[in-house]
Amino acid sequence: MSWEIRADYEQQHLFPRSLEEWVPEDHPARFLREFVDSLDLAGLGFRERESVEGRPSYAPDLLLKVWLYGYVHKIRSTRALERACREHVSLLWLTGCHEPDHNTLWRFWRDNQEALRRVFGEVVKVSVKAGVVDTVLHAVDGTKVQSRGSARSAWHRKDLERLSREVAEFLEETETAIEQAEKHERGEYRLPEELRDREALRQRIQEALDELAEEDREHLHPAEPEAQMMKCEGQVAFAYNAQLAVDAGSGLIVGQDVVTAGSDNHQLVPMLEQVHEQVGQVAETTVADGGYYSGQSVAGAEQKGFPVVVNIPKRLREEGTQVGPYASSRFVWDAEQDVCRCPQGEELHLEREREKPDRGYSVREYRCQSFRKCGVRWECSQDQKGRRVEVGPYQAAVARHRQRAERLDSREALKLRGQVVEPVIGTLKEAMGFRRFTGWGQSAAQTQWALTCTAFNLKKLYRWWLGGQLAFG
Repeated sequence: MSWEIRADYEQQHLFPRSLEEWVPEDHPARFLREFVDSLDLAGLGFRERESVEGRPSYAPDLLLKVWLYGYVHKIRSTRALERACREHVSLLWLTGCHEPDHNTLWRFWRDNQEALRRVFGEVVKVSVKAGVVDTVLHAVDGTKVQSRGSARSAWHRKDLERLSREVAEFLEETETAIEQAEKHERGEYRLPEELRDREALRQRIQEALDELAEEDREHLHPAEPEAQMMKCEGQVAFAYNAQLAVDAGSGLIVGQDVVTAGSDNHQLVPMLEQVHEQVGQVAETTVADGGYYSGQSVAGAEQKGFPVVVNIPKRLREEGTQVGPYASSRFVWDAEQDVCRCPQGEELHLEREREKPDRGYSVREYRCQSFRKCGVRWECSQDQKGRRVEVGPYQAAVARHRQRAERLDSREALKLRGQVVEPVIGTLKEAMGFRRFTGWGQSAAQTQWALTCTAFNLKKLYRWWLGGQLAFG
C-alpha cells in the first residue's frame, strides 16, 4: 500500500520559510518586480504622501506593482485587487505580505493617472533599448470600447422632445381643472404635488435640451460628456475610440491613445508622433486601413517625414475607371503657374476659391476655357460651362501617396496590416477581457487603456526576460 500525502494542518516550523522561496526564479512576479524597481517613479510624476498623520502610507512602487500585477492577471477592480493581496501567493510575495485595502489602491490610481500612463512609454523604451522592437513595419488601427455611462441614463434629443411634449400636454390639460377648482375652493388653492413634480420635470427637460443645443449633439451623458455614441460590437452605445500602433517584428504595442472622435481619419499623425516620441523614430513603413485615409492625414504625415501607406477607399481607388480617361485624378495641377492641365494638354484656369465647411478647408476651382473647340468636350463633362476641377490644399500630397500605394512593396505591406494589429486587438478584448471602461471620463479611459497595453507588452517581454535577452538596470 502506497503512502498517501495529506495536508497536516497542525504542523509547525521551527524557522519560517524565507519569502524568497515562495515563488520560483522564473516566476512573472519577479519580472514585474525587476521592471518596477528599475523605474524612476519620481521622474515619472508619481506622488508620495507627505502627511505624517493617519495610517502609514504605502510606497508608490509597491502600489504600482499591485496594479500591474492586477492588469496582467485581468484583475482591474480595487476590491478584487484587495482580495488578491490576501489570497495570491505570488502577490503576497510581490508586496512583502502587505495588504493595501481598496481605498488605498483607488486613491493611488486617482492621484497618479498621468504617471500611470507614462509607464507605458517606459516599457516601450526598455524594449527599444533591448533591441526587441524593430522599425521596419508598424500597423495602426482603432477599436471602439464602451464607456462606463450607459445609453439608458443618458439624454437623447428625440426622447427629451417627446417627453417635453407629453409633460406640456399634461400641464395644459390640468390648467382648466385647477381654474375650476379655484372657483369652488375658498382661500388659496394649493398646487397638487403631482403637478409641482411635473413642472419641475419640465424645467429639467428644458435644461437638458438647452445643454444638448449648446453642445450641438443629439446624445449626451451628463456624468460622462466626453463619451460619444458609436457603433461598438454590434450595437450603438456610448464609447471611446481606442487607438493602437503595433510593431510587426515583435508584436509589441508602440503607441496607444483614447480619443472621442468616432472616425479614425484624423488620428494617423498623432499616433505616429507618439511612436516617434516613444521609439525615437517611426518605422520605414507604417500601414493603416481606409478609415485613416484623408488628404489632411496623408499630407501631415508627408510634411513630418513619416512614410505611410494608407489603404485608399474603394470609391476613390476606382475613380479613374468610373469616368474613363478624364477622371479628376488624371488632371495635373501646376502650382507654380497656378493652372490645371487636362489629359488633352489644355489648361484650366482659376475661377474662384470656395470654402468647404464640412471639410474644414477651402478648395480652388479651375474651369476649362477652350471647351467649345474641344473634340472630347462631352466625354469629359456634361457641364454647359465647361469642365470644372476642384483642387484642395492636399492635392499634391495625395497624388504622391497614391503613387506610393500602387507600388508592389506597398501593396504587400498593406496585406500584412491585418496580421499585425488585429490579433493584438483580439487579445486585448478576448484573452485579457477588456471590453468596457469602468472609470468616468476620457482621462480615466486613457489611463485604463494605457495600463492594459502596458500589461500586454509586459506579458510579451516576459519571454525575452526568461531567455536572458532583456535586463533592467
